[in-house]
Amino acid sequence: MLNYAVDPALAAPFVPRDTELDLFNGITYVSLVGLRFANTKLFGAIPVPFHVNFDEVNLRIYARRTHGGEIRRGVVFIREIVALPAVTFVARAVFGENYATLPMRHAISLTDAGGSVEYEWKSKRRWLRMRAQTFGSPARASEGSLEQFISEHYWGYTQRRDGSALEYQVSHEPWRVWPAVNAAFEGDGGILNGEGFSRVLARRPDSAFIADGSPVSVFAGKRI
Repeated sequence: MLNYAVDPALAAPFVPRDTELDLFNGITYVSLVGLRFANTKLFGAIPVPFHVNFDEVNLRIYARRTHGGEIRRGVVFIREIVALPAVTFVARAVFGENYATLPMRHAISLTDAGGSVEYEWKSKRRWLRMRAQTFGSPARASEGSLEQFISEHYWGYTQRRDGSALEYQVSHEPWRVWPAVNAAFEGDGGILNGEGFSRVLARRPDSAFIADGSPVSVFAGKRI
């Protein structure tokens, strides 16, 4: 998870209706995240052949919504990349997410003693890469830390074409994290979503960490 502090004006156009930017200590963050889906099942029970294990890279911001006195802190995906056209189709049709299908590959060498993670995707005949290294054992993110803020958003928000927004819940145990070193994105960030993000991703991330994943449930969305 590569995290960059940005001008709120860069993120504001992507904030869905009835939500607002979720800030950490008054700072707006955008994150470039690479992850590996494993043992994926529809409705929590139905594995789809050849779509059980796959990679994803996404560019995201953070939003919040107050509902009945509850503050729901969530993620807004600016761009999501997978290598499987069927995943792209379902994500667009069901959640209205901005998915793209591109060739992808990964290199993961990670144990409790540390290691390295790389995700790559190919666009316009060029491979783009995000990478990070770490050492030591993972641990729960400290209370009130940026790592906790980034990894513990349990809602998703999507701007629909008709102007409405979709809200859906995401459930998982708090993740253990490793601090990352030698973390970087390599390539043209404009491919992800415009020149503004190209300039952001060209610089060193303001923070980076690797998260030890866990079982995740994504619930059906509702319009807000």
